[in-house]
Amino acid sequence: MTSFWSNWIIILTTITIVGITWILFANRKGTPRVGDEEVTTGHIYDGIEELDNPLPAWWFYMFVITIVWGIGYLVVYPGMGNYPGLVGWTSVGQHDRSVEQANEKFREMRDKYLALPIEQIATDPKVLKMGQRMFANNCAQCHGADAKGRFGFPNLTNNDWIYSGTTEGIKATIHDGRRAVMPAWGDILGDQGVKEATAYILSLSGRKGNAEDISAGETRFKTYCAACHQADGTGNPAMGAPNLANGIWLYGGKTEQISQSIRTGRNGVMPAHKDTLSEDKIHILTAYVYSLNQP
Repeated sequence: MTSFWSNWIIILTTITIVGITWILFANRKGTPRVGDEEVTTGHIYDGIEELDNPLPAWWFYMFVITIVWGIGYLVVYPGMGNYPGLVGWTSVGQHDRSVEQANEKFREMRDKYLALPIEQIATDPKVLKMGQRMFANNCAQCHGADAKGRFGFPNLTNNDWIYSGTTEGIKATIHDGRRAVMPAWGDILGDQGVKEATAYILSLSGRKGNAEDISAGETRFKTYCAACHQADGTGNPAMGAPNLANGIWLYGGKTEQISQSIRTGRNGVMPAHKDTLSEDKIHILTAYVYSLNQP
């Protein structure tokens, strides 16, 4: 926080505390009575006249206590701009301590699962419950709460894996992340070439199209695309080249969307979680993702 905003907060907070303290003491006794006549404020609501009586003592002292407590809080804890407080408490520090306490509490249990094969723990309800929570906190933002993905983010429940669906492959993806690059072919193929390649790629999954375009597109595909996606279009997990023959599309299966992928290319990034999740947590999360495709 800059010095300006720090001083702004300190000044406003001080003015507020001084102001409410003055209001409290200025109105402590109310308006003195004249004889036995009741003193009113002059306000009448629904026929009820408001008396100008002092606050009850217990109520007044309760307000005093809250003001003193508030000042004490601002001395001990941060709240006055950049002033750190006497105890040096921070929300980040509190969070880190809470996480460490939770890790210590559950580390023994997670270590037990870490020693077991992923295929074995993928059927344990306790593991799946923990994995689901980790997925919700770390993965659902991209893949959705139901893990069925969305445009540009793979569906993790349909057993179609761009890289690998084995337990080792899934764990490596979570641990190290992935970076996929589909180069742009628009300048090389030209508009007609993109059209023909699109027609052929659609035909791989049973879609009908112009026979001449499909035939010409096959030649273009084998020249430029087969190196990654293989001659039959079934993809290459080792390179992260998706299967183009199963009707499952990461960036949409419409003619225009496939043409766009060919023309301008695509770039996909799966972030590495090795710096944010411990080894045992990645092991459990892998078991959960693996379980999404098991009977």
